[in-house]
Amino acid sequence: MDKRHKVKKGDQVKVLAGEHKGKEGTVKEVIKAKDRVVIEGVNMITRHVKPSATNPQGGVIEREAGIHISNVMVIDNQGNATRVGRRRADNGKLVRYSKKSNEEIK
Repeated sequence: MDKRHKVKKGDQVKVLAGEHKGKEGTVKEVIKAKDRVVIEGVNMITRHVKPSATNPQGGVIEREAGIHISNVMVIDNQGNATRVGRRRADNGKLVRYSKKSNEEIK
């Protein structure tokens, strides 16, 4: 069964729990199978990589790791962390909206 996630790629989100609580960033990737999101500049890990064609030197690189989707909340247009709802717009399409400010999330 396909789960519907409230968070999408490109959304501004705030981390609610864990080591990075309070940090904000843009979602780079949503990993639906694992219910995780990768947020730009948050939850940085070091990874030891072997030399390859794309990275002939190899070495230690730093990159973002995933955070469970339940630990983040979407930031609406007014800058508030909010829950997300879905409703039909005037044109008949489903749109996401902020439950706090009742405005459409772009």
